[in-house]
Amino acid sequence: MRGALLDSRGLLHVTGPTAGAFLDNLLTNNVSGLQPGHAAYAALLTPQGKIIVDMLASPIAGGFRLDAPAHLISDLTRRLTLYRLRSKIEIEDVSDRWQVAVLWGDGLLPEVDADIVSDPRLPALGRRAYLPAGAALPDGVTPLSAEHWHAHRIALGAPQGGLDFVYGDAFPHEACLDQLNGVNFKKGCYVGQEVVSRMEHRGTARTRVAPVLLDGLPPEVGAAVTAGDKTVGRMGSSADGRGLALLRLDRAEEARAAGVPLIAGNAMLTIEKPAWARFAFPGETTAA
Repeated sequence: MRGALLDSRGLLHVTGPTAGAFLDNLLTNNVSGLQPGHAAYAALLTPQGKIIVDMLASPIAGGFRLDAPAHLISDLTRRLTLYRLRSKIEIEDVSDRWQVAVLWGDGLLPEVDADIVSDPRLPALGRRAYLPAGAALPDGVTPLSAEHWHAHRIALGAPQGGLDFVYGDAFPHEACLDQLNGVNFKKGCYVGQEVVSRMEHRGTARTRVAPVLLDGLPPEVGAAVTAGDKTVGRMGSSADGRGLALLRLDRAEEARAAGVPLIAGNAMLTIEKPAWARFAFPGETTAA
């Protein structure tokens, strides 16, 4: 089993008798009822339905742990505090006391004095382990860098906010939260729900993060993806000849039909459909 410490992640604890109901009323997924060892993938949205921050939420004694990008922890704390009103909850940034590790690959799960939860997006993404600050990876885990983890994530086609989509600008469907267990379409109201529900039922999500194969030097994050003189999208993260790109799939289909290659920087891109995707890719008339 391989593992890496993710310094780019931060942690909030939301505790109190109404913590579950409080988060359920805000996030795209329900956290109430989560059992130990399990997590929910969810996002906090603007009223217009765009992603402010996505996170993994998991149960702890008296409440929930929110595993989110470290640079957004302060903003997430502020926003949750604004929504708290009279809710009987406490919101605490514990990033200085706990750290996030990811464990993936073959091998037995090590015994470790830490909370370990399964990543709810894809089984192959492995598990998150929450370790005391300064602790090393458990014995029996091959330590690797965060770059190795990102190469694994990219190969699976799993987007990361801030790289593969822009916080404050992307809808959940564009970031594939609807495909990766990040939206519960049967739950009660939450911030931005009307927009997300409308996109789901009308099938209007034309822009998606999609895996691509790269022929050439890896483009910079944010580089324009073009087909001839038309902009088709923007490049996200890349590693080992693969990448993720936020693409207008209808424009990518037009380029495919016309035999025009997709270009980002000095690389030619070939779209590759991941096994988990349930929406139509260029070259398909309907979703598989």
